[in-house]
Formats: sequence, C-alpha cells, structure tokens
Amino acid sequence: MKSLEELKAIREKMQGQIGIRNESSDQTRVVVGMATCGIASGARPVLTALSDAVQTKGLANVSVTQTGCIGLCQYEPIVEIYEPGKDKVTYIKMTPEKAQEVVEQHLIRGHIIQKYTIAEVLG
Repeated sequence: MKSLEELKAIREKMQGQIGIRNESSDQTRVVVGMATCGIASGARPVLTALSDAVQTKGLANVSVTQTGCIGLCQYEPIVEIYEPGKDKVTYIKMTPEKAQEVVEQHLIRGHIIQKYTIAEVLG
C-alpha cells in the first residue's frame, strides 16, 4: 500500500465482499452477549451450551458467535437469533437449559419460545 487511493480501493473492495456475503447468506446466526454484564450473569455456560448443541445436532446452517454489550444489562444473559428473511428474536435471562430448549424448539422446529423473549417482558 503506497497511497491513500490504494487504501480506498482496498476498502471499497472489502466492503463490497462483505455486503455480498451478508445479502446472499442463508445462515442463521445465534449471537450471545458476552460483555462484562453478560459474563457475570452466566453467559459463558449459555454460549457453551448453544455451541455444543448446534454441533451435536449437526446444524450446519447455524453459526453461534459472541458479541459485546447489547445494552440491556438487566436482562442478561441475552441471546439474539438472526434468521434470513425474519425479524430478530431476542431471548433474555437465558440459562444452559433454556439454551438447549431454544435449539430444539426454535432452531430445529422453527417455534419461537415466546415466554423467554424480550417481547413477552415488554409486551
């Protein structure tokens, strides 16, 4: 990289690839809040339970990742599920047991567990 123009060209190329990847992806993303508040509330065992269950069930179209602060500390641990073409679902006050249920009911059978969602609390 020798000039600002070259840097801009690299940036534009990479943004284009990122946009294409996100738009064409048919992958479901499961995101666990792992900021300090999430970890203190038990997010690490929830993340492990989700990862293990997705791998055990062979759900190749599901990725489990972590993120920083989601901004709803009083509801931690928080799990957000992003499915292509659907609204985001936010599960709150998760436990490893609830995470197992989310994998079975939501990710495999397609049934949102309303009683665990933020929509149920804020109703």
